[in-house]
This record gives sequence, C-alpha cells and structure tokens, in this order.
Amino acid sequence: MALHPVLQEELVAGFEPVVLEGLTQRDTRLPAIKNKVHAVLGMRRVGKTTFLRQVQQEQQQALAPERAVYVSFDDDRLADLPLSQLDALLEEYYRTFPQFRGRELVWWFFDEIQVISGWERFIRRLMDTEKAAVVVSGSSARLLSREVHTSLRGRGFETVLRPFSFREFLRHRNEEPTKPVARLSAAERSLIEKRLLEYLQVGGFPEAQGLDMRLRIQLLQSYVDTLLLRDVVERYQVSQIAALRSITRTCLRNPAALLSAHAIYRDLKSQGYAVSKDTVHALLGYLVDAFLLTLVPLATDYERQRNANPRKIYPADPGLIHAFDTSGRANLGRPLETAVLNALVSRGTKVGYVKTDEGFEVDFLARAPSKRELLIQVCADPTQPEVLERELRALDAAARTHPRAKRILIVLTRDQAIQVSADTIRVCAAYQWFLEEDL
Repeated sequence: MALHPVLQEELVAGFEPVVLEGLTQRDTRLPAIKNKVHAVLGMRRVGKTTFLRQVQQEQQQALAPERAVYVSFDDDRLADLPLSQLDALLEEYYRTFPQFRGRELVWWFFDEIQVISGWERFIRRLMDTEKAAVVVSGSSARLLSREVHTSLRGRGFETVLRPFSFREFLRHRNEEPTKPVARLSAAERSLIEKRLLEYLQVGGFPEAQGLDMRLRIQLLQSYVDTLLLRDVVERYQVSQIAALRSITRTCLRNPAALLSAHAIYRDLKSQGYAVSKDTVHALLGYLVDAFLLTLVPLATDYERQRNANPRKIYPADPGLIHAFDTSGRANLGRPLETAVLNALVSRGTKVGYVKTDEGFEVDFLARAPSKRELLIQVCADPTQPEVLERELRALDAAARTHPRAKRILIVLTRDQAIQVSADTIRVCAAYQWFLEEDL
C-alpha cells in the first residue's frame, strides 16, 4: 500500500535533527520504564507537543536523529486515515533504514495519533514486534487517562504535563536561581518574591507569558471555551451546554472552596436549569477528565465518609482565577493555595483536606510516595493576629489525628515568615517552598 503523501512528508520531516530555540525546558520527565507506551496527557495549551519535541531532541542527541521520529496527525488532510496507513508508515521507515530493524532501538513520537481508529492495536503490535520506544500524546477530546490503561491493555504509562510551575516560570524568564534558596541575596530574594506575585496572577500557561492583562484574560477564557466545546460537549455529546458553562463558571470563580455536587445542583435548579444530580456529577467528572479542575476530597480512610463530604475545587492554573474573577477584589490567598495544590500533585502526593473535631480546617494533608505525611496550611496574610491564631490552632488540632505528619505554614513572604513564632510548626515563605526540591 502506498503511503499517504502527507504522511510521507511527516515521516521525512520527523527524523530531521530537531533544533529548538527559545523554548523553556520542562521539569517533567518520562519515567525510565521499559516496555511501556508513554502517554503524555494534560490540559490544552500546556505545551504537550513542545514537550514531545524536547524529548525527541534529547533522544536524537543520545542516539542518532534517524532513531527518534516525530509524526503528527494533527492535519485535516489526514482525517479519516485508515489504520493500514500506520503499517505503511512503519514499512516505509524501515525501507529507508533497514539497518535498524531488529537491531537498534527506535523512538517513535506520535502526536494526536488518536484520530486514527484502532491506533492502539498498531501501537501494541509495534511494541511486540519491533525494538521500539513509543510516546503518544493528544488532547482530552481523544485520549483520557483511564483510556490509556484500557486501550493499551496495561502497556500504557501516563505522564501528566501541567502549566509552568513557579520554577519553570522563572526559567522561562531566564531568572531561575542557580544557588540554594537560603543563599540568595536580599536583592535576589526581592526579585523572586516580586515574580511570585506575578505568577499568582499570570499563571503558567506558556502562551500567556508576557501578554498584557486584557489579552491574557481573553486568551485564558478562550482556552476554557475550546475545552468545553471540544473536550466535553463534542466528546460526550452534552446537550445541556448552558448548565455546563454555569458549573464551570461557579468552579473557576470559587477556587479552593468547598463545593458539593448537591449544592451545585440546587444552584442550577434555582436558576431554572432542568438538570439531575447525576448529570451534575457527570459534568464535573468531564471537567476533571479534561484537566481543567482538581477535586480534593476529605482526608479519611473511609470511602463512605469521603464521598459524603464536599470536595475542594481547584483550577488547573492560578491564572484562570483572575481570568474568571468578577469580584474585582485582589485576593492572593486562593491563587497561592491553588499553586500549592498543583505543586503537590505534580510531586506525586496524594492530597486531601482535613476537618477536625473542633471544626477547624487544614488545607492539605499530603502523603508522599515515600509515606511521608505533611499537614499544610496556606495563609497569604498572617499579619492579622486572629487569622494567624486560627491557622496555627487548626494545624495543632489536625496533628492530634495525624501525629506522624510534619506541620507547615506557608506564607507569602520571608518577612512574614520571620514574624511568625511557632515552635512545632515550620513557617515557610512561599517562594522558598516552591523552589525546594524536597517536600
């Protein structure tokens, strides 16, 4: 079978030496696990394609350009491409480089391969019959986390790419510190604290960097609009679009708040939307699948208790908070808490919030893969004595239920951290916590 001419062009261009200039190196890495298909997932516009090209460049430099091949199927001329074309692609490559077949490992990077029906069968056969390492990526309209495992029958391993972390935000500006945080000069520390305030407003989407506020808000709102249309409405054939938009606005305008599906259902009913509770649950799940939201449950070992309590809802990026805020009030607490949550998730921790018997709430109980536990309270402004007392009492109360957990209070600046006195609680400036490698 003749290879589609557009696919032929993609193949020829796909093993040309990659030259990437001016692109920010990400901290995300593909795990060194053999015989797994790496699936790079994440919200739209976080830089998945760029990440694939960066990994391809690394492999080209380590092996040879011809042994790291990038092929994108994100071309309208490749719509409705038959599965047999993937076999033709493979055969064309090995006709060009017969010396590699069966002898040398070849890395394949397939971007948006999910447009081809039955792609997973080809990938499994490629892994079984050739010396190949495979990386696939695509939008949530085509590829979901749970589908990686089912369609690839246990061969898939997901890597989630997120908007820039604070360290990557600094790196993008060529301002990443090259020495430990404790050794920063006063001027360097002041600059980083200034950049943190910008990060909490701008967020970490690559294209949003450097834009003025009006354009940035317009851009981020367009991301969400496209996500709703492509990753939710079209994928799941959602008919109640107005209710979906209302739920999305509610979640993005109430970051770090406790919201239950029942409360959202009541609010929708009061606005005249004819929706069921099951529909609300489903729509929230779609927004989580598309990586727009993270739902943090109550920290408990009892599933029934966890399901009976509301979740705390966080957006994928602090920049989305300002893009959808209608209050007009400057509030750094919720963007800071959102950034902390996203950092915890990126570091592989299992996160819940704590509600004590006394009625106090602690923002996060984080359990690392190493089994280390952290109780984390986020307080952007501890200068008010009653606010600080409440935060510290909450940590002390939660420690009685979680005695193994280290207690941390994250505040906005170093000056605030110095002013807080707490013997058994580590008080940490936010920039310091974000830039430390360890939890």
